[in-house]
Amino acid sequence: MMDDPIEAYARDGVVFLPGVLDAAALADAQASYDWSLANPGRGASRIAQASDATFYNDLYNPDVLTGYRGMLQTSPVPRIVADLWGARDVWFMYEQVFLKEGGEARRTPWHQDSSYLTIKGPHLAVVWITFDAVSQANSLEFVRGSHLGQLYNGSRFELGDDTAPLHPKSALPRLPDIEAQRSKFDIVSFATEPGDLVIFHPGTLHGGAPTHPGQRRRTLTLRFFGTECFYDPRDGGAGPSVAGLHERKRAGDPLHDPAFLKLR
Repeated sequence: MMDDPIEAYARDGVVFLPGVLDAAALADAQASYDWSLANPGRGASRIAQASDATFYNDLYNPDVLTGYRGMLQTSPVPRIVADLWGARDVWFMYEQVFLKEGGEARRTPWHQDSSYLTIKGPHLAVVWITFDAVSQANSLEFVRGSHLGQLYNGSRFELGDDTAPLHPKSALPRLPDIEAQRSKFDIVSFATEPGDLVIFHPGTLHGGAPTHPGQRRRTLTLRFFGTECFYDPRDGGAGPSVAGLHERKRAGDPLHDPAFLKLR
């Protein structure tokens, strides 16, 4: 018997929802992803590799709604996210796109997205959409329940040291070396097909398997928040990257703001 998704999301910080995007919704999501590749923002980068493989990442494009507004307003995803929270209101926070292809692309280091963001609360969701079939062994991995525990310093994504802290002087503790002691953690991953969704809380520890020669992984992630999401300042230049947000908000304030697109 499958877990109730609402209970699983609250308990585990991640749920797998197979086949919830129909062909039209998937095509719209891919069109937005392709728009991002064709219109890189100031956050676009290629993550350091030990090989000639491509590991491309872009996020917080200031013009994102040019390529995403229509898709977001017609997609079933905001409703699905609201249902997982048991809530009514949903705002779009930002997008992040990934492309891994070519040779042996490094795995994404274990980290929590919340370490890089000035946010906290239960009404947060990252929706992971892949446009290529991904085996369980090559998919994103999660430490179940970790969104309810310690928040760690962000990974610097340094070659040779996945736990190197983004902000060495931060009060947040250094990430544990999960990859070196996997048996000590409750790790879960999912084989996915186009049309499936993996939805996780940004406080959930997660990391991505590498891709191998001849493989390609195109991934779009959409980030949302609701009424029970609050401004929580971090060391360094943490997001969301919205003009004037950090001047308008104080610790504990609700995150919702006219700068964000409300979808429900």
